[in-house]
Amino acid sequence: MIQFITDLHRQSRAAGRPALSIEFFPPKTEEGERNLFERTLPELLTVKPLYCSVTYGAGGTTRDKTLGIVERIQRDFDLTAMMHLTCVNATKTELRTVIDDARQRGVKNILALRGDPPGGTGEWVQTEGGFRYSTELVAYLRELGGFNIGTAGFPEGHIAQTAGKLVDWGHLADKIRAGADFVVTQLFFNNDDYYAFRDHLAKLGVTVPLVPGLLPVLSARQTKKFTELCGAKLPAPFLAKLDQIGDDDAAATEFGIEYCSRQIEDLLRNGAPGVHFYTLNKAHSTVRIIKNLGFA
Repeated sequence: MIQFITDLHRQSRAAGRPALSIEFFPPKTEEGERNLFERTLPELLTVKPLYCSVTYGAGGTTRDKTLGIVERIQRDFDLTAMMHLTCVNATKTELRTVIDDARQRGVKNILALRGDPPGGTGEWVQTEGGFRYSTELVAYLRELGGFNIGTAGFPEGHIAQTAGKLVDWGHLADKIRAGADFVVTQLFFNNDDYYAFRDHLAKLGVTVPLVPGLLPVLSARQTKKFTELCGAKLPAPFLAKLDQIGDDDAAATEFGIEYCSRQIEDLLRNGAPGVHFYTLNKAHSTVRIIKNLGFA
């Protein structure tokens, strides 16, 4: 049965288990889509994730595909799926059309984001007749009603927020007051950043689930690229290990499984409600990590 994500978290907490979830991006090719539905998703379902999310693409470029994938996951696999929705390249009227379509397709959970500029780089420009901030999108979804609303949080502060992370965290508290029900964080590799983020938001009166988003390393080069784009820091010992591994992706994957497993153990021991895995449409590492932790 498709449920609100906050209800899934509540049920998981009552059962004394962490809420484990997974994220996909819409494949660019038919082969990639076939691989997602015939191999990756079935393999991940063996470790019983509570829900998944599907990204939207820079500039909203995968809008229709995102909706189709979310609908198919819920219909064919009976797994609660959350649709990402951004403010980029869309007027309020166009967003309403997408939201109405999502509702008709049985979508109950939306991750409301400002989104990256088209192409993923450059200056972010508000669309005329659209929203400038994700807070406005959150408030609009709350006004329309019927959805569980997630939003993004940045334990190290958003890369575009020049005033610093405390200001960024204050804006996140505003989004929660505007109607966000839970937060999924940007990837991070130092748990102290998450704890500082969590503790500061608690002082601001935030009580919604703050779900750590983690990326199991698959490649040293890829990890460095991702963190450069999003502004996440690599701890010195972690970076030294990546440099030592170099182009050996098999070794990077094994290191990523071990590092992420230990990272999650610490997070759960210190009260994190669960973990959201950025799978990159791969199953192997996430499955191994969940089994390492004894949850499958």
